Amino acid sequence: MTNMKDKRARRAFDAAFKLQVVKMVREQNLSVAQVSKDLDLVDSAVRRWLAQYDEEAAGRPGVGKPLTAEQQRIRQLESQVRQLQSDNELLKKAFGLLRPGNEMIQDLMSAQAQAQKATISQWCRVLGMSRSGWYAARKRATTKAAVSPLSPLSLQAKAVFHASGSSYGSRRLSAQLKLQGWAVGRHKARTLMAAHGLRARWRRKFTHTTDSRHGLAVADNVLQRQFKPDKPNLTWASDITYVRTRSGWLYLAVVLDLFSRKVVGWAMAPSMPAQLVCEALRMAIASRRPKPGLLVHSDRGSQYASELHMGLLESHGLVCSMSRKGNCWDNAVMERFFLNLKMERVWQRDYANHAEAQADIADYIVGFYNPIRLHSTLGYQSPNSYEMQQALAAHSA
Repeated sequence: MTNMKDKRARRAFDAAFKLQVVKMVREQNLSVAQVSKDLDLVDSAVRRWLAQYDEEAAGRPGVGKPLTAEQQRIRQLESQVRQLQSDNELLKKAFGLLRPGNEMIQDLMSAQAQAQKATISQWCRVLGMSRSGWYAARKRATTKAAVSPLSPLSLQAKAVFHASGSSYGSRRLSAQLKLQGWAVGRHKARTLMAAHGLRARWRRKFTHTTDSRHGLAVADNVLQRQFKPDKPNLTWASDITYVRTRSGWLYLAVVLDLFSRKVVGWAMAPSMPAQLVCEALRMAIASRRPKPGLLVHSDRGSQYASELHMGLLESHGLVCSMSRKGNCWDNAVMERFFLNLKMERVWQRDYANHAEAQADIADYIVGFYNPIRLHSTLGYQSPNSYEMQQALAAHSA
């Protein structure tokens, strides 16, 4: 008898059998005693199964092993969640012990997100990171990679800067890189310059002006600081500057078309007679072939007030205009051109003689200033590009 009880106590019943027994009681209206006797079950066990079934029918998990398929699935999912939570904690501890670098973590997260294996939000949740913190760190890493000395952008930025004669600031560097297809704003250009020690060279030196103390007749200021004509060959500006060489001074006369700020004529000589400014003007006339009525503005220097220069203007039907006495602002565009020339080229050189200076200044005008140098007043275009664009627009209209 004892052996029969022990054998019955050791019997194992699956959920399907328990559910069948419960249905016999609930659906066939059999008594617990009758079912227990017929199936050789312990009365208390059947009652536990009934209590479990009633709890599950009411939507509660109960205290025993689940009988219905729904509760079995819930228990299985709960077990999986506990396992995942345990694995998650283990992963966090492993990351804490191994201490991988932020860059490694970001690369892992980016690769997994790109492969659509997990989203950034999921990774941030798993690793206990904030999304905003991750994106901020990624942005810093991207910026750091962009300004790396060997990155394509850094190499191009340095090439543009040095091609400008180390003269470009962040605005012009940004504009030039945009023209070459790089999405670089002014602040990013400033970051690149700071990262690679790119500083525009700027040195003030002495200045000289032409001598206006003479008894020659001077013209009125017809220009009146109208520095933005709407067409080429309407208004030119002219002036003289001085360049130091180890063989003595070299004098440079330049003629600018105010429409595009393009150098249209220039001449250089060891002295500055009236012939010098006339040579520069003749070059401009030969290259541009202006119509009569073009305005040529200069200061009151004796070279510009000379009979030779005034006669040249008159022979081509050009109108003379001169700045007011001692007022450099009346010819501010020329003053700015000479300052740029000296900052970007002359002050960075030590010319041995006049020939060396002449060749280098001509190279600056022909090889850099007219075709390449960007002007803020032209929408960060070079004089040549601006004239070409305006000509195309006029032709289309």
